[in-house]
Parts: sequence; structure tokens; C-alpha cells
Amino acid sequence: MWSPLLYFLLIISTGQDCSSANTCYDPCQSYTSLNDSWRSTNNTDQSNVHCDQNLQWQGWYRMFLEGTSVRMPDYCVPIQRCGTHAPMWIDGTHPSIQDKVVQRGVCGSWTSGCCTFRSNPIHIKACPGNYYVYKFVTSNNCFLAYCAGNSFPCYSI
Repeated sequence: MWSPLLYFLLIISTGQDCSSANTCYDPCQSYTSLNDSWRSTNNTDQSNVHCDQNLQWQGWYRMFLEGTSVRMPDYCVPIQRCGTHAPMWIDGTHPSIQDKVVQRGVCGSWTSGCCTFRSNPIHIKACPGNYYVYKFVTSNNCFLAYCAGNSFPCYSI
């Protein structure tokens, strides 16, 4: 088993995930599709609020909305969107392909600000074909959930 430091250095320097059984793979070639329409940044429905706290994320994920590849927002998402009370978004920019794999902080918006909740960092990789894959972690609290969408905000916060 790789030590946590060695794993971190391998994933950052090579763009490969070497977390399982001392073997490495390219996350752009081996990911799970995450196609939850409720994760959309445009979703304001609060009748069925979701929570990512109890999910056991394993491996890498590519986000889709209605079959279209999307990415996690890297801007403040207003509260009560993305099918949850406190939507989670990336605190930083998405990587370029040359960056290989990057680690980014994740924020959850709430009434007291855009980054009221800070989740543990996630890993992100830019892939050929103009899409991203994400290595998610369990959120620290309920009701927080990862957001998805390609639209840029046109609302005031």
C-alpha cells in the first residue's frame, strides 16, 4: 500500500491515480458517470433536499446533466440550489491538461456567506476532450451536496 505522501506525489506529478493495489491508472479513462439532474445549479426545488454526507465516494467521477458533460462550478452558488440547502462549489480554478491533477478546496454556501462550510479538498483532472473528472470526498455536514453545471451566474447573491 502506498503511503499517503507518496500517493499524493504520484497523483500530482504523473496525473495517474495509484491508490489501489499499487497499480496506477488514468482517471480520464476510468471514471464513474454522475448524472443527477438535481445537482444542477439551476435547480431551486427544495421539496426533496439531498445530502452527500452519507455517500461513499470511490474513485473518479465525470459529471453529466441530461447526458451533457458539465463541470463543478468554480464560483459562489446561492443557497438552496443544486437540490440541497448548502450547495458545494470549487474554491479555485479548474486545471488545464498540463496541470495534471490538482487539489482544490470546496465551499458550501449558506446565509452567512459563500464559504460558510469548508469541505475537505477534492482532486480534479482536466481530460482530453474538454471535460473534467473529480475525486470527491464525503461532505462534513448535511445538507451539503456537490453542484454541477456549465452556466455562469447571472443572479445576485
